Order: sequence, then structure tokens, then C-alpha cells
Amino acid sequence: MNAEVALYTTILNPEATTHFSKKMEKGWECKKRRYVQKDGNCNVVFRSLPGQWGLYVTDIFTTLVEIRWRIMFLIFSLSYILSWLFFGISFWLIAIQHGDTQDLENSPCVDNVRSFTAAFLFSLETQTTIGYGFRGMTEECMVAIILVTVQDVLSCFIDTFIIGIAVAKMASARKRAQTVGFSDSAVINMRDGQLCLMWRIGDFRQNHMVEGTARAQIIRHTVHPSGKVSVSYRDLDLCHNEIILATPTLIIHKIGPSSPLYRLNMQDLQTENFELVVTFTYTGDSTGILHQTRTSYTPAEIRWGHNFCNMLRVKEKYYKVDYSLFHQTTKANTPEISSEENELKKQRQSVPQQSSVHDPTSSASTVVLRNQPHEENMNPLLINNHLPNSNIQQADQEDQL
Repeated sequence: MNAEVALYTTILNPEATTHFSKKMEKGWECKKRRYVQKDGNCNVVFRSLPGQWGLYVTDIFTTLVEIRWRIMFLIFSLSYILSWLFFGISFWLIAIQHGDTQDLENSPCVDNVRSFTAAFLFSLETQTTIGYGFRGMTEECMVAIILVTVQDVLSCFIDTFIIGIAVAKMASARKRAQTVGFSDSAVINMRDGQLCLMWRIGDFRQNHMVEGTARAQIIRHTVHPSGKVSVSYRDLDLCHNEIILATPTLIIHKIGPSSPLYRLNMQDLQTENFELVVTFTYTGDSTGILHQTRTSYTPAEIRWGHNFCNMLRVKEKYYKVDYSLFHQTTKANTPEISSEENELKKQRQSVPQQSSVHDPTSSASTVVLRNQPHEENMNPLLINNHLPNSNIQQADQEDQL
């Protein structure tokens, strides 16, 4: 019935069909939307956070480190300008209250500060420690002396805060993470007789990290009939997760019985809806700061039956790495069946077949045993007939005695 209605709608209203196809394409894109982008950023948007602005203000240092450079420059410039303006207005009000702007013969609180412009310049010179030489504090006003002291302390605090933010922002882990990269795709091929999932990671800088730990997770999105969306995580066991990244390295996951990919073959892999999220956490040897680089692979980015090209060449005095081959793969002879089917196939081939060789000796002995009557059912007379000759003679001598 639904098929007839759809066909009727297609014939009478082609625009509805186009709209329906667009909705299908949009739904397919939503289904395939990444959880983690290729650059490592999480594709997540938060709404209605409890105390959103309060959280940013409480951790103001982290907030300023994470904002963009242009916003940071704007905030830092305003912090200086507003502080100069605030103390300039304060010095101007002190001069008005003391009568420095009206009576030019009066001994001022601050020499040569009898207008707002002069008060603003004095504030700027005090905070930046310029000191042009013809504006200076006098002993007439204690309030002005206290205000200058407060401004000096505040200027030291602002300078320290801004320098710390700038240094932390330039040494951010995000910048170092851009020089540690993953291959564009992952591969599945045979390694030591077993299917393995592999991807490549490399460090693009000469100064390498102290140590690093690799990790991988399978993330699946499940849409329930009620409309609820749940995200499940499952870790993958890696052969060597503690590595020294002096040269590009392959991260290997053996697809064994405990792997979530154990029952997937080449065709099933393309229809799966999961995301392989891989991370590499390491410590830089230059700064000693902990960094993390991550990316993700969808089933379409996992190449079945491929292997990565060799990048390493051994020279007389050093090892040469050709990064032009970092993302390139070549085809490899790999079965298209799942790892489970491959294990069952090897087990069937390893079972020895039953031997059908005939042993005449064993057959003859079997025939003799079958032809001999059982001792319990044999007649005593018949037993004597079967006795050896020596035994018969001994019995006759006993009878004569």
C-alpha cells in the first residue's frame, strides 16, 4: 500500500519526490556526521549550560588562553586604555577638588596637571614608567599619593597577567599538535596470518617528544525508536601503545575474538555506522608540556586490502624518512572474509584427515581372538584337548599312581 502511494505521488507530484529525496540525503548526512573532526576538534555544540558566563569568568585564565588572538589583543588593549582613563579621571577630579584647575597660583597636587588631558597623560606616564620630567607628584595631596601607589601595583599585575597569557597561548598544545599527524586513512590487511587494523602516525618536527601513548576507541551512535540518541564507546587493544615517535610508526590492532570488528567482512565494513577515534598523548622534550593529537576514521576511510608504503630508508650514517609517502597505500593480498571466518577456515585446514591404511597384522590377530571361544563357556574336556603334550603326559602319570 505504501509503495502504491509513493508511486502515485511520484507520478502526479514530481516536486514532492525531489523534496523527499533531499530529505533522505539530509538524513543520510546527519547519520554520517562525524563525532570527531579530522583535525581533532569535537563536533559538539553545548546549549543551556548552567552558569555559562560564570564558568568563563571563574576560570578567566583558561578562557583567555582559548580565545582567538584578535579577541585577546582587543581585550588586552582595552585593559590598558581603560586603566589609563580611569586613573586619569581620578587625578582630574582630585585636581578639581583641590582647586588646581581654577587657581593657577595654587600649589597643585601634581605639577603641570590642571586639565583632563594633562591628567590622562600623567596617568599614562605613571603606569608605563615613561616619565617625561615636567609632571610629578607633590606632597600637597595624600589622596593623590595613594592613588599613584595603587596604579603602580595594578600596572605590575596587568603586565604579569598579559605576559603569562601570551606565553601560555603561544605554547598551547594545539599548536604542537598540528606538527604530529595521522594518516588520512586506515588499512586492514594480513599480518602474521591474522587480519589487522593499522594506521600511521608521524612527528613532523626535528625535536621529538619524550614519550607517547596511543589509544583507539570505536564510537557508535544509536537512534532509538523514541528519538533518543545514545553514544557508546569501546576500547581497542593495541599491540604497542607505548612508542617513541622518532620515525613514522604503524599503530596495529589485531582483529581477534575480543575485537568489535571480529565478525565484519569487507562488505559489512562499508555498511557499518561507527567512528574510529584515535589519540596520541605525549610530552614535548622542549617544553615538557603534555599534548594530545587526535583524529577519526569512518568506515569509508578504512581501506580493506591495502598496506602503507615504506617511508624509511637506511643510509650509511643516518635513517632517511620520505614524508611524501606518509599517506600513500598500496594494494595487498588480503581475504575479503571476516577474521572469524578466517580463523574457522584455518582450523578446518589444520585438522588431520583420518588414515585409511589397512594393517594385516592387527586384522589377523583380531580374527584369531574372535575365533577362540571364551574360557568361561569352554567344556573342560575340550580344554584338555587344547592343552600342550607335556601337560597331558603329566596327567596320565598321576592317574597310574
